[in-house]
Amino acid sequence: MVVDGEETLILDLLFKNSILSFFLVLGVSVLMAKSKTFGGNGVLYPIVGFVSCVAFIYLSFGDLWMNIHVDTTKLSFVERNGTQFIVDGRPFYFNGWNSYWMMDHAADAFRRGKVREMLQTGARMGLTVCRTWAFNDGEYNALQITPGRFDERVFRALDYVIAESRRYGIRLMLCLVNNLQAYGGKTQYVKWAWEEGVGLSSSNDSFFYDPSIRRYFKHYVKTVLTRRNTLTGVEYRDDPTIFGWELINEPRCITDKSGDTLQDWIEEMSTFIKEIDRNHLLTVGLEGFYGPKSPKRLTVNPEIWASDVGTDFIRNSKISTVDFASVHIYPDHWTHNPDFEYKLKFVAKWMISHIEDGDKELKKPVMFTEFGLSTENADFSPAQRERFYKVILDIMTKSAVRNKSGAGSLVWQFLVEGMEESNDDFGIIPWKRQSTYQLFTEQSCKLARVQGALSTQINYLRKLCSSL
Repeated sequence: MVVDGEETLILDLLFKNSILSFFLVLGVSVLMAKSKTFGGNGVLYPIVGFVSCVAFIYLSFGDLWMNIHVDTTKLSFVERNGTQFIVDGRPFYFNGWNSYWMMDHAADAFRRGKVREMLQTGARMGLTVCRTWAFNDGEYNALQITPGRFDERVFRALDYVIAESRRYGIRLMLCLVNNLQAYGGKTQYVKWAWEEGVGLSSSNDSFFYDPSIRRYFKHYVKTVLTRRNTLTGVEYRDDPTIFGWELINEPRCITDKSGDTLQDWIEEMSTFIKEIDRNHLLTVGLEGFYGPKSPKRLTVNPEIWASDVGTDFIRNSKISTVDFASVHIYPDHWTHNPDFEYKLKFVAKWMISHIEDGDKELKKPVMFTEFGLSTENADFSPAQRERFYKVILDIMTKSAVRNKSGAGSLVWQFLVEGMEESNDDFGIIPWKRQSTYQLFTEQSCKLARVQGALSTQINYLRKLCSSL
């Protein structure tokens, strides 16, 4: 049974009232017809009684029929075979998006409809994967209020996001914590430890090495992975709606440029997750920078600083308990060169380099989990942003055609109308500009022609791709 909170309750009541009104009008009409046609001899009283009885039964038991939702969407777990993702025995290359805000919006009844609207739109566009936050630490609508203390209302919001995603055939990449301060992140964990008098340091990077904070995070992870969805009855670790887990969004540990601290943390946490959940794939959440010992730090990194943030794409992604690599694409935030053509060349070089790494060195899939072009650039235009998107999507298509490790891309970020508070300088409402909308829908059709459509896509793609 799927319960959509106050919105669904209101809709059900309106629907019931409409039905009741129908029966009442029908009853009155019958009485009027009886009085005119049969002169009051009582022939139609049984009919009126029957109509009243039906109305009573509906009002008494109608919500049993209204609220039973039989989910016929069949999903299987995403698996990995070498450098490719596999679904139902076939290679799986995908076109998807980020909507980090879903749990937060689902926690408020008046905003919950935005989640369904976005998932419906994604499905109609032929998109198959959405990345979103499975964390909110200590802030408004916090899932984790304090270490080990959770808000059941917000957990039910995450239940809803997962259940709705399944309904529309969308798989979710769920991120477990933020390196940045938004939605609490590692800063909040350090603050908790410091306030409780157990923290080793007030440095944000102590998140990675403080034993108390590691225990906080492990408890959080175990609670999320073993959560039983109140709408589906399925534990998260057993739900194929979840594509996989992401350890942390954009990790950096600038206090240890060697990368040893972060490497130890990734090894420990990825092993811990695999002990709890053997069904789902796991990635780190890296931006993709090459570390201080990599020769590519000088030839591929956006600038010199990128090798000094405590991460190393190859080393971090090689860990055996990490199933696939993750990369972000933000040339306008990473380089001081304002020239747009330079940025396009950087994007192509950046992507091709990481796909080659996936094929030859890591022998794992590579997912481009965020990409975007800022509206704050002095020379920004929507047409320019579409050129940027097209470079990325074309490289992904070529990877699929050639069975390479570049397995999918997730644009940052999609929203629906009326969400200004969740927007940033990268967000777009995909249907607002037809050429942008068509760019992403064409990508869905291209990938479907290469690999065949998923069973959950067929109805959407039949309409979508025939018109292109």
